[in-house]
Amino acid sequence: MDRTDRTTDRRLLTAGWAVLLATAATGCVAMPSGGAPQRLEVSQNAADGLQVHVYPVAPHRGESPRNLLTGFLDSSNADQANYDTAKQYLTEGAAASWKPDAGVVVLAGAPNPSSPSIADDATTVRLTIEGKQVAALDEQHTYQLHSGDTYRQVFTFVKESDGPDKGEWRISGLPDGLIVDQTNFKNTYKPVHRYFFAAADPSSTRSQSAQVLVPDPIYLRRRIDPLTEAAQAAADGPSRWLDPVVTSELDGVRVRSAVIGDNRVATVKLEGGDPAACKQMAQQLYETLADQQSKLDRIELSTGSGGCSLSSAEAALVAPGVLAGTDDGAQAFIQLADGRLTRYFQDGTPTPVLGVLGQVPQAGQFHPGTVAVRRDAAVAAVIGADGHDLVEAELAEGGKYGESIVHSSAPAADKGLASPSWDGRQDLWLVDRNPAGPRVLMVRDRTVATVQVEGLDGRTVQSLRISSDGTRIALLLNHGDGPTTLALGLVEHGGTAKEPTARITALRDIVPQLTEVAAVSWGDTDQLVVLGKEADRLQQLHFLGTDGSQSTDSPLQGGESMTALSATEARLSTDPTSPSGPAVLTSSERGLYRLKDNQWHEVPSKSATSAFIYPG
Repeated sequence: MDRTDRTTDRRLLTAGWAVLLATAATGCVAMPSGGAPQRLEVSQNAADGLQVHVYPVAPHRGESPRNLLTGFLDSSNADQANYDTAKQYLTEGAAASWKPDAGVVVLAGAPNPSSPSIADDATTVRLTIEGKQVAALDEQHTYQLHSGDTYRQVFTFVKESDGPDKGEWRISGLPDGLIVDQTNFKNTYKPVHRYFFAAADPSSTRSQSAQVLVPDPIYLRRRIDPLTEAAQAAADGPSRWLDPVVTSELDGVRVRSAVIGDNRVATVKLEGGDPAACKQMAQQLYETLADQQSKLDRIELSTGSGGCSLSSAEAALVAPGVLAGTDDGAQAFIQLADGRLTRYFQDGTPTPVLGVLGQVPQAGQFHPGTVAVRRDAAVAAVIGADGHDLVEAELAEGGKYGESIVHSSAPAADKGLASPSWDGRQDLWLVDRNPAGPRVLMVRDRTVATVQVEGLDGRTVQSLRISSDGTRIALLLNHGDGPTTLALGLVEHGGTAKEPTARITALRDIVPQLTEVAAVSWGDTDQLVVLGKEADRLQQLHFLGTDGSQSTDSPLQGGESMTALSATEARLSTDPTSPSGPAVLTSSERGLYRLKDNQWHEVPSKSATSAFIYPG
């Protein structure tokens, strides 16, 4: 079988993978208009069950530069740890200097090499490949979304003048990193997370400022020792974007090996690190490895100067989402059209909350508009129906509205205060949309701090949602009368206990393909649920990682009738019937629906409803 036949075989294998993936991903869920709901589509991790291995093939004698380039690209994406076969396509000097781990360029389709005419006596030739770039991984394994920009790179070939490859074409000049198409990317790489501690807030004295881990999403080759690679990626430090708001105890550490036994115990061997911080290192590595195995009972860490052990119970104390409220954070609330706030239970009976929010507002009294329940479900922040004032009320017997904490002089309710959102440390965040002075605010107890937002570039914040760990914040922005777009920013704290400060930095648009975004919520510590639309398409519900990658292979269909959504990072810890995926409530023209077990279920209510919320 000649070189061309073998290339064809590899491409047939790739095509087979595409068919398998497409077959697995054909299901979608629609907002029900009658009949049984359909299943949600498979996640990217479904590829783990489709073990499509790609084996590299060395170059043949007499191959043309174009065939060599195709063979090199194929071999560089094969399941080989050190790219030894791919390096056989390079000159000795190029093989020594090429850095395959410098990053990955992801193209929409297979790269298209040029076909220049080559003279018989030529000793040097250049070939260009082109394609539409849809994503990239940097050298830290961090995913970056691209919008289909044209990608172009030149490869230089020389005819070897001596040595065992004398007379053969070899690649002498090439870009660092790898080039791969979308199908092979899904086959070769898997999304995982490494974990770092949220940086301390120097202005907070609350007990809720205890340590909590923050996920940092990355992509690793799925069949090249992924456990050790993930552990080493955590030791290498966070992505450049997340770095300002997290800390790590793994600085200077080298991971020798990481394995998980049948007894669900992870064993990790390290070099370096501070022995006094062994438990903190174990906490970071426990979550990093547990991200790839659903059940992990313990981690055993050994270093050159000792070691330590960490149980799953100890790891849970700082686990991502620990500030999301657990059972309280998963309690759904429905606001009735008459103004009452009710708790939603599985039997479908809304139960009015205790205190003033569970009562029908009387004429002349404060009338509640938007409500945000704190993550412990003990207090609610309430914006008046006219958008002018923010108050708080306890959800307890005798709970009353407090004095106004924030006042807006906006000319209309839709230009006033909006989107109150609690982080897990009981700080409240909201927006004043007053055209005369738009601002983002943080409220700690009754202290109000104006939050500096960097990188707005003339845009204004229309609404926001803060993560439970308080490190990241999703912002809906618009520019004049233009469409509303989504950006994700970092939250940096400063100041003192008496005068806390906060600023939002490093804004990045994570869904540039969406031309209009209607709503956003946190569906997990690393996932946003976004209601939006692409150009010339209907509105859809998207599940997105914080790096902008799709958490499912395609959005949920049938979202055009949706008008709002609410989700939560919290998962019920004791209810075996609770949804394992994102807990999502959405409203449409036909009523309220809850996503459970990948299906939409209507939320029954005998009373007219106006809104629904999860704590946070």
